[in-house]
Amino acid sequence: MKLTREFYNRDTLTVARELLGKRLVHVIDGVERGGKIVEVEAYIGPEDKASHTYNGRRTERNEAMYGPPGHVYVYFIYGMYHCVNVVTNAEGKPEAVLLRALEPTDGIEQIVEARYGKTGPVSRREYINLLNGPGKICRGLAIDRKHNGMDLCGDELFITSDFSPGTANEEAFQIEAGPRINIHYAEEAIHYPWRFYIAGNPFVKKINAVKPKRGQERL
Repeated sequence: MKLTREFYNRDTLTVARELLGKRLVHVIDGVERGGKIVEVEAYIGPEDKASHTYNGRRTERNEAMYGPPGHVYVYFIYGMYHCVNVVTNAEGKPEAVLLRALEPTDGIEQIVEARYGKTGPVSRREYINLLNGPGKICRGLAIDRKHNGMDLCGDELFITSDFSPGTANEEAFQIEAGPRINIHYAEEAIHYPWRFYIAGNPFVKKINAVKPKRGQERL
């Protein structure tokens, strides 16, 4: 049930919405770490002032966004956090979907150790906070810049549906949309409703209005 190249090679806003409910998996030493995707943000290339590729900007860092769909774009910010994105639409159209939050499903013991440096039981609050942020996803699933450009149609890092659309096994949920987070530099683009999330899911982090940090990064 791994997603195919054709899934990613479509309109980015469509892909962003349809990634919700799918499962991101990273296989490490034969053990799957993964979670259900519950929150994403879409970034639509050269016309999007919030995008790393706004106005056609092309660098060694963002080159993966110009590549084939169904690969990942991983970048590093604040000298602390990695963020993983799904490259979408046709090759040469630098668009991507940032994965913002996951509901843990697999390899939870390994994720807990990676996030909290301990083994054993965790509190509900700790469990909810395991993967409810872009940096937390990468730390918990051990994703970093060495994975930049990796093919999601491979066997190490991939996204799976775990069900056939339209069947009784397909999970029903409501999708909500709103402005993306921490892109205050992006002028009119701050209002685009390109953040999508599963309504009522506890792993979607509650967002408070905060003043952006100086030099806030684009995606």
